[in-house]
Amino acid sequence: MSILDKCYQFQDAKKAIAIGFYPYFRVISSEQNTEVICDGKKMLMLGSNSYLGLTTHPRVKEASIKAVEKYGSGCAGSRFLNGTLDIHIELEDRLAKLCGKDAALAYPTGYQANVGCISAMVAKHEFVITDKYDHASIIDGCKLSDGTMLRYNHNDMKDLERVLKKIAGKNSLIVVDGIFSMEGDIADLPAIEALAAKYGSQVMVDEAHSLGVLGTRGSGAAEHFDLTNKTALLMGTFSKSLASVGGFIAADEDLIHYIKHKSRALIFSASLPPASTASVLAALDIMEEEPERMAKLWDNTHYMLQEFQAMGYNTGTSCTPVIPLHVGGMMTAFKMWQRLGEEGVFINPVIPPAVPPNSCLIRTSFMATHSREQLDFALDKFRLIGKELRLI
Repeated sequence: MSILDKCYQFQDAKKAIAIGFYPYFRVISSEQNTEVICDGKKMLMLGSNSYLGLTTHPRVKEASIKAVEKYGSGCAGSRFLNGTLDIHIELEDRLAKLCGKDAALAYPTGYQANVGCISAMVAKHEFVITDKYDHASIIDGCKLSDGTMLRYNHNDMKDLERVLKKIAGKNSLIVVDGIFSMEGDIADLPAIEALAAKYGSQVMVDEAHSLGVLGTRGSGAAEHFDLTNKTALLMGTFSKSLASVGGFIAADEDLIHYIKHKSRALIFSASLPPASTASVLAALDIMEEEPERMAKLWDNTHYMLQEFQAMGYNTGTSCTPVIPLHVGGMMTAFKMWQRLGEEGVFINPVIPPAVPPNSCLIRTSFMATHSREQLDFALDKFRLIGKELRLI
């Protein structure tokens, strides 16, 4: 036996490819817009997280180009050593202001922001508590910490209190998504913060899918519920509303100072590239100057939720631009993905282990830049295929 044997024996993906039901690693040969060229075919993009539609904005692209011209393509080192640029500091100041916190710290990816923060914050004999539907980067951060991870049922405050009672008097951190990336619902932050105060815990909110979507300024769920001051740590990503790649943590200055010197994911990773940094700064400018983008995003969201539900689709507890259609079995999800693709609609099927067995869903997500004509085109296809598959 060899450590390599499991690799040679892994056949699941190859079987899916062989029967034509493999929806992953699709090749896009165009910019990430409301329409894309996927495998040589023009498709309506309903699977992107570019909620504000800024990935193709001329100012964002121009900022990226100018940064490369001034700083080059990379920093050739970590933030800890030679990789901190003046525009990194400028970006962190802007993010702290956006989030209503003293300071912020930028990471090369959103995944590293969660892994790096949680693993640094939670020490031996301490506890980290997560919603069972939290993102994988949160779970991995918990596993890399020296603390103990405990989980509670999705958005179930009675179950969260049950967990907190078990560790009353012990140091703990509750980590939760602001908007859950598959279900499209919002964390019950008011109840979470109340329970945290009752049992002496602290709260960290992952604003990856709520940044640019919730709150008057667009800083996320904590702002949406007016709980920024009570939330110890805010995490966000640049790969969704902010049109780039990377992530950050925002918090009190002392917390950021600690993480900056204890986070292995930051210290031992090369820093955020200049082009990515500059594109985020440009995206922040546009988000602040054009609040109508967020208003249009919500117009599109409300329209699609209403129309999906009127057709008879089960959208679960979604109330955000992430709208899942619950379709049941895996083969139903694959057939719907295949047929929608044939009709020119790009969506994402979600199957186990991302969801429980027979709870598969079609994940759709919407952008401020989707036109009503595009949305109506999509609805016609969902109506057609929903009837074909007897889902509606």
